[in-house]
This record gives sequence, structure tokens and C-alpha cells, in this order.
Amino acid sequence: MKTLNRWWVVAGGILIQLCLGAIYAWSAFTGKLTAPPFDFTRTRTQVIFSVGLLTFAVVMALVAGPWQKKAGPRKVAIAGGFVLGAGYVLAGLAGNHFWGILVGVGLLGGAGIGLGYVCPIAALVKWFPDKKGLITGLAVAGFGFGALIWIKLTSGFKFGPVDLTPGWAGLYGMGWTVSQVFILYGILFAALVVLGALVLVNPPAGWTPAGWTPPSAATAAHSGGVNFGAAQMARTPQFWIVFLTFLVGATAGLMVIGVIQLFGKDALTASGLTVDKANIIAGTAMGLFYALLNGIGRIIWGSLSDRIGRKNAIALMCLLQGIVMIAFYFIGGREWGIYLAAALIGFNFGGNFALFPAITADYFGNANVGTNYPWVFMSYGVGGVVGPVLGGIMGDAKAWMWAFIPAGVACLLMALIVSSFLKPPKSATA
Repeated sequence: MKTLNRWWVVAGGILIQLCLGAIYAWSAFTGKLTAPPFDFTRTRTQVIFSVGLLTFAVVMALVAGPWQKKAGPRKVAIAGGFVLGAGYVLAGLAGNHFWGILVGVGLLGGAGIGLGYVCPIAALVKWFPDKKGLITGLAVAGFGFGALIWIKLTSGFKFGPVDLTPGWAGLYGMGWTVSQVFILYGILFAALVVLGALVLVNPPAGWTPAGWTPPSAATAAHSGGVNFGAAQMARTPQFWIVFLTFLVGATAGLMVIGVIQLFGKDALTASGLTVDKANIIAGTAMGLFYALLNGIGRIIWGSLSDRIGRKNAIALMCLLQGIVMIAFYFIGGREWGIYLAAALIGFNFGGNFALFPAITADYFGNANVGTNYPWVFMSYGVGGVVGPVLGGIMGDAKAWMWAFIPAGVACLLMALIVSSFLKPPKSATA
């Protein structure tokens, strides 16, 4: 296979991730689910979201990582597409029943995402050992951009004063119900993930990019040349620092994804706006500013880390996220404030998905990233429970401050820990 063909693998990986990013479009459904005929509580909407995130992480670690190592990324990604699609179709057929939507979107949808997500990352780190930060950013950028597409399909591609689809108010505006949108999305997810998986293959054994020299023994410990097994990795302090840092970053970003529509409605109406206007602004904050910057952040943070180092990039990202999370509570009641905060939180949150697979490859080996990164990613699953559920509980209690400020302080603490204590492990026998 020629070197140039590795960019086809990038294209296939991005297409897959565009569909898997549907989980970040959950805010397109929360407002509908808290109204008749569903009448779910805010906490219930976040439980569905959290179950999806946790299932995503668990299936990726226990099933997808080992399976793709044996069977290759294509087969596992195809299976993920079918499971994801089936989950959304089931949720649509469940009508207004909470448990049906929980099983469909939460369990099956999360499992499908877990099966598919690691496959492009594992393949592309092997194809691009020379550009790990940039390529992992590109590989997962689709996940962030996907939210923009799937949210705006429900409401129309209107961004403030700019209306790209004049006269069309999205699927909801056409009279589509939530159940019908679930079914349509399920069919699209299955078809597009299978299409992207057709080009998802590992490079031939011993293949290296033209002009790239594998790391020497002196630099192997921090450039992916020393390979740890999962058990060896778990015995290092570096793994636990990385794990906790990702957990905190996931908690902050996923909390905002889950509750931005609900918090935005409360904060903006409290400042004097109508409910309809508040809903439009909050939807734009998530559907445009958060989703767009989430995708861009994955590319920029990944590329930046190739220049300044993974440790420095992670510490800087946590520092910025902590500041913005604290500020969000105070400025979220203003239109400019919710747009600015959504953009910055999305930008920083997106960086997690470029930086953490890259540092996993750097510290614990390029060859084993497909089986090691899912265990690092388990922190995302934990954060996916803590963040949205905490946000939902505080939203029901009208105590939003106690959701955003603790998450921000935790980010600042991890920035200090990473900058002070994180360093490459010495060897796989450490």
C-alpha cells in the first residue's frame, strides 16, 4: 500500500467519527424530552446521556480494544455502526417510554460508539507515527463536528443572523417528532459508519512513512518506542495522573454538553429574555459555538502538542478550562457570555481527545495504543456520569453554581498536578 493511501484512512476515520459524535447532539433532544408527551425530569435526561457515555467507555475498554487488535479495525467499526444504528431505531420505536430510550440511546447507542471510536485512532497512530498529535486531532475532530450537523438538522442551519437554510426550520420545524428523528438518525449512522469503515485498515507489518526515522533507544521512553501492556501501564503513577486529568476534563465538558440548553434557558430568562429567545440562544451556543470549536480544538491542541509537548499542552488546557468553567456561571445569563463560554469550553474539551490518545502512545507505546487508550478512556465514562448527573441534580435544585464552580476548581488543581509531577515512565518493566 502506498504511503499516500494513508490519507484515505483519515477520511474514513473522520466519516465514522461524524456519526459517533451524535452523542454530543443530546442537547437537541433534552428540551423536547422535558416537555409533553415525555415529561422527563432534567435529571432523567442526563441519566440517559450518562449511561450512554459510561457504556461507550466500558465497551471500548473491555470489547473494542482487544477485539480490534485481533480482528482489525474494519470489522469492529462496522459492528459499531450497526449497533449504534439499531439503538437509535429502538429508541424511536419506544415512543415516550423512558426505559426504551435509555436502552436504545444509552446502552445500545453507547455500545455502538464504544465499538467504533477507538478503531480510527488505533489505525491512524500506526499510519502516522510522525504526526501523532495532529493526526489524533484530525481523527477525532469529526466527533466534535458531528454534533453541529446532527443538532442543526433538527432546527435548521441558522447561526445568529446568518441563515444558511432560509425558510427551513429543520426536522422539528417540518413536524418531525423526536421518535421519528431517532429512527432517521439510526439509519444514517449505520450506513455512514459502514461506508467509512471500508477503508479502515492497519498498515503492513514493518511499514514506516517515507523520511521518518523510528525513535532511538534514548528517546523511546517519550515518543512511543517503549511498549507497555495494560497491566504494566496501570502500575505506573503516570497512568493515574493521566486518568484523573482526563476524568476532570471530561466531567467539565460533558456537564456543559448535557445541561447547556437547560442552564441557558434558566439564566437567560432570569435576565429578562423570553423562553423562546432563550432557547434559540442556548441552542446556538451548543449547536454552533460549542460544537464547532470542539472540533477545531481537537486539531489545534493536537498540533500544538507536537510543538510544545504533550505535558505542557495538557496543563495549559486544564488551566484555561478551569478559568472558563468558573466564569460560565457568572456570564451565562448574557447572550455574548453564553456564546463565549460555550466556544472556549468546547475548544478546550475537544483538546482532550487529541492529547490523551497521543500521550498514551508517547508514554506507553504506539503499538499498544489500541488496547491501552481504552483504559485511559474509562475516565471519560466516569466523568460522563459525574458531570451530567451533577448538572441535572443542581439544575432541578436551581443551584447551578454548585455544578460549574467545583468542576472549574478541579480543572485548575489538575493543571497544577500535571505541570508539577507528570513525566515519562522509564521503561515497560517499571
